[in-house]
Amino acid sequence: MENKKEYIGKVLVAGATGKTGQWVVKRLLQYGVPVRVFARDKAKAIRLFGEGVEIVEGKVQSASDIGLAVRGCDAVISALGSSSYSGESSPDEVERDGVKRLVDEAAKAGVKHFGLVSSLFVTQWYHPLNLFAGVLHKKWEAEEHVRAVFSQSPLSYTIVRPGGLKDGEPLKHKLQVDTGDRLWNGWTNRSDVAELLVVALWTEKAKNKTFGVINESEEEQSGLEQYYDLLPG
Repeated sequence: MENKKEYIGKVLVAGATGKTGQWVVKRLLQYGVPVRVFARDKAKAIRLFGEGVEIVEGKVQSASDIGLAVRGCDAVISALGSSSYSGESSPDEVERDGVKRLVDEAAKAGVKHFGLVSSLFVTQWYHPLNLFAGVLHKKWEAEEHVRAVFSQSPLSYTIVRPGGLKDGEPLKHKLQVDTGDRLWNGWTNRSDVAELLVVALWTEKAKNKTFGVINESEEEQSGLEQYYDLLPG
């Protein structure tokens, strides 16, 4: 499906009230794609997105909550992120088990495509972030589960591994993309991460891709679909 105007499926956004998740919602709405938000705090989601966006309240710890949220959706984009090193907001609970649960319930519900915000360095066990609750390793385990479930035709996935995340408008930077977790360092705009995952919905070359992305230089972009042409396979 190469034309965004043809994409009429509903997309569930998990982690939508986080900074990157908010951009995912904004970019979906920009393209006129039907959006459903899955949030643990409905009041916060309403404050951020207004009454016009469909919101399902629930927790990623609950398969039944997730099951209700994914029902009737054609795609899921997960921007789930942990906010503490222990408890319900830990990397174990959110970035590993929460994403895995979301994947399983999405597949059961007939979701066709799964997009995931991951991180650079997830394969590099010596990275400092793995000293703190093994954050990157949890993301890697979640990635592996996405690939295991959504690589089976007719399903598909797109996993984006950004560098350090920062704020800013989309389409303002030339990007560097690469597979194999070989990009060493750099920053990525949250808005461009969101854009890459949204355009993946209708970009055939984005299907079943895992790749890193960082800003290369300030340069206006007309779109980001062309970066998928630079990825192997």
